[in-house]
Amino acid sequence: MDEQKNADGSMDHLISSADPEHPANHICTLCRNFYTLGWVTGTGGGISIKNGAHIFIAPSGVQKELMQPHNMFVMDHASRTYLRKPPVLKPSACTPLFLAAFDRGAGSCIHTHSQWAVLVTLLVEKDAQAHGKSVPDACFEIEQIEQIKGIPKGRGKQGMLGYFDRLTVPIIENTAHEEDLTQSLEAAMEKYPSTYAVLVRRHGVYVWGDNVQKAKTQAESLDYIFRLAVEMRRLELPWTQ
Repeated sequence: MDEQKNADGSMDHLISSADPEHPANHICTLCRNFYTLGWVTGTGGGISIKNGAHIFIAPSGVQKELMQPHNMFVMDHASRTYLRKPPVLKPSACTPLFLAAFDRGAGSCIHTHSQWAVLVTLLVEKDAQAHGKSVPDACFEIEQIEQIKGIPKGRGKQGMLGYFDRLTVPIIENTAHEEDLTQSLEAAMEKYPSTYAVLVRRHGVYVWGDNVQKAKTQAESLDYIFRLAVEMRRLELPWTQ
């Protein structure tokens, strides 16, 4: 895709806007909010927003609470080429996983290192081992919790999950390098086409939505559910009936 450059040869017009909802600004706001929630501590985690043909990606190695629009990478989705690359910085290691979500119609993808997400994967692992089940095949499942209504039924399906529906979130095994998770994430997306999230054992969670507002809502709903599930287990309450 041909893009018009600024007079100085830069592509900074792609990330320059007074609109707080512009992806370059919105990512910074969300990163600060997520930092206060403990989702992106130590530069971990990330977020990407697709806007038309452009994908806006937060960089790697920048403290999320200090993120600025000029730190953003901008990619052309069709060609996978970077239209804007800030000097010195590297794009997020999550980028291949974000692209997997965008290739399946998502408008935004969020990756967090939420402690509750990590703990849920450990509890599911413990349960599978206790019952002689295959750990890699185990999912997080819960039902009859009101906040489940914050999760859509699935792509191409109308409406949200209901109180009596069972929420299923697949879990994939962690790897030494973030980008090496891509194949497992894509496999989970294919096996569970209705899911809007994939947990990564001992690592965190990837959540995506049709747009950034929906992705944020779903990430918040899931984190609430994960935390509740951990507390339920502490009180010896079952996740499913």
